[in-house]
Amino acid sequence: MAAEAVRIILALDNVSLEPMITTDAIKIREVVPGDLPGLKNIIDSTALFPSELLDEMVQPFFQQTEKTEFWLTCELDNVLVAVAYFAPERMTNGTFNLLLIAVHSDLHGRGIGRELTAYIERFLKSGGVRILLVETSGLPDFERTRAFYTQNGYRVEATIAEYYAEGEDKIVFWKSLQDK
Repeated sequence: MAAEAVRIILALDNVSLEPMITTDAIKIREVVPGDLPGLKNIIDSTALFPSELLDEMVQPFFQQTEKTEFWLTCELDNVLVAVAYFAPERMTNGTFNLLLIAVHSDLHGRGIGRELTAYIERFLKSGGVRILLVETSGLPDFERTRAFYTQNGYRVEATIAEYYAEGEDKIVFWKSLQDK
């Protein structure tokens, strides 16, 4: 199983992460160190977690010699408006986890999150990834987030009671990236 996971990661290393321009002039590209202030602005607008944690979270990505995790951002009119982070699930064969996706709160409902998620799915599929997982909170404040994943073809696969804190469940969404 570990050898298969290495082959998938190596396959992804050979898949081009070409910038994508959509019809709304949204450019999707890899994060660079100079993006951190803009990414923190996105995180602060959504209040997902304290943005000061971002420096520590993204540092391994900047230091990796072999691509094993991925950080992307979206630009709209040369302004950073979204961020995503995804990585392989350890000890699996072709399973990735979308660990973070955030769109600036002023731009919710404009399709940016949908475009970014679709781009990630296409990129992973082209590298042979089978499954994409997403984990989120079961709190009422995350209802819109959970609806987003359902609307984009994900299904609730698991609920882990009180995972994040007392009274805060983790909801795990699942989507196959393979053609059926």
